[in-house]
Amino acid sequence: MLKFNELPEYMQNDAVKEYYDILQKKKLSLFLKRVFDIVVSGIMIIVLLPIFAILAILIKCDSKGPVMFRQVRITRYGKEFRIFKFRTMVNNADKIGSQVTTNNDARITKVGAKLRGVRLDELPQLFNVFAGDMSFVGTRPEVKKYVERYTDSMYATLLLPAGITSEASIEYKDEEKLLAGGEDTDEIYVNQVLPQKMKYNLESIKKFSIFSDIKTMFRTVFAVLK
Repeated sequence: MLKFNELPEYMQNDAVKEYYDILQKKKLSLFLKRVFDIVVSGIMIIVLLPIFAILAILIKCDSKGPVMFRQVRITRYGKEFRIFKFRTMVNNADKIGSQVTTNNDARITKVGAKLRGVRLDELPQLFNVFAGDMSFVGTRPEVKKYVERYTDSMYATLLLPAGITSEASIEYKDEEKLLAGGEDTDEIYVNQVLPQKMKYNLESIKKFSIFSDIKTMFRTVFAVLK
């Protein structure tokens, strides 16, 4: 971990310091977390390459545009990176609507709806995990405009890499339905959904261990199957 005075200035506040001190006592778990991410993501990438190829063909046959959706998100220490996801919406969907997706969003393609239903669109993030920009478990990476709306305590989530899944992701797996019907989905997300998700994310930092990460991964699989 960086020293506290080396963090971005906006993260150097008392609320973040509380969580920083907690993580400072868990350096072994942080090391094991990174080793786990490298080993498991590497194996999964090799094993799932045939699935990647099949999904890529289905996406290209279903709609025009690239196979992959890449977007700038924010991860540990406020670093920007490009997230990998299989494209599930019409090309340039992020430029013709909100940054968040609502239930029955007209921008979602037919194949995309199937992929999102079982979260297969998230598989390419294994490359982000292997590269170190993400982890299997951690706060879902947000776009910059949402991070700029964080409260002091929310910035504590940037002490760890962004994740593919989290306890908040499990509890809010039907987030799109919560955003449906609102006139301004961005404001609903920032003012209502995000604060509730952050309660789970911050609590997860307090309880962090490599074993809690593995438990969350299994809970995610069961939630998707359910």
